[in-house]
Amino acid sequence: MQEPLVLLPGMMCDARLFSPQINALSSDTVVSVAPITQGERVEEIASSILAALPEKFALAGLSMGGIVAMEILRRAPQRVLRIALLDTNPLAETPATAAAYEPWIVGAKAGRLEDILGEVMRPEFLGPGTHRNEVLALVREMGLALGADVFVRQARALQRRPDQQKALRQCKVPALILCGEHDGLTPVKRHTFMAELMPYAELRIIEAAGHLPTLEQPEATTRALREWLKQPFVLR
Repeated sequence: MQEPLVLLPGMMCDARLFSPQINALSSDTVVSVAPITQGERVEEIASSILAALPEKFALAGLSMGGIVAMEILRRAPQRVLRIALLDTNPLAETPATAAAYEPWIVGAKAGRLEDILGEVMRPEFLGPGTHRNEVLALVREMGLALGADVFVRQARALQRRPDQQKALRQCKVPALILCGEHDGLTPVKRHTFMAELMPYAELRIIEAAGHLPTLEQPEATTRALREWLKQPFVLR
């Protein structure tokens, strides 16, 4: 049996973000989803997750989940047997982009979480097609279920997130860098940059998908993850 696979969802998302992949991969892989809801710093979130994970595991994170995955890789590289980073960003926020979270934090605390969720995940961040409204509705449902307190903690963590370029350069395990071709939030060029940093990374671009390829193009995304899981440990 393959090593257990740990999935880390994006901001204000839960296991439903990976429902197609869980259904497809769980027939021959132990699959779990770790919440990224504890702590106001990425470092705190990573520590809380590591304490509950197996000794060694495969790790895949999407968006904010990818940011936490990079911190786990930095903290415990000997425990991460392979890593997949989906539609994410290894760079720290600039002062200007960090400040952009403040109105959202104020709005969430004031009871306007549903409106804020619509601003955080906009239609143009996804790929074109009739599935867009369905995906956005699920994102809204997941976010409302998690609530305003989680939004504020996650926003604070993203504001303060560390730069992870060094961790990526030092990564010596099979790595998948995956991005939807229409991702309007973390574009393809950012993922090309990430793949170039990592010694053993493969870049996969998912056609007709945007920032949430696990839901937009689930079959293509699952296929890429399955191929990554089958890559050998010993790289030449």
